[in-house]
Amino acid sequence: MTEAVFDRKMLEALVCPETRAQLTYDAKAQELISKAAHLAYPIRNGIPVMLVDEARKIE
Repeated sequence: MTEAVFDRKMLEALVCPETRAQLTYDAKAQELISKAAHLAYPIRNGIPVMLVDEARKIE
């Protein structure tokens, strides 16, 4: 089973729903990182889950 690949072009259009800050893509963890909010939004089956309740807190 292959891992879904996130469309990097989509990254340009997405912002953190909490802070509206730019996101960075972590390919290994399959997450979009908001450094401003200290949150990591999961990418499931190639689709970013941009819900604060679904994000994990990072330091």
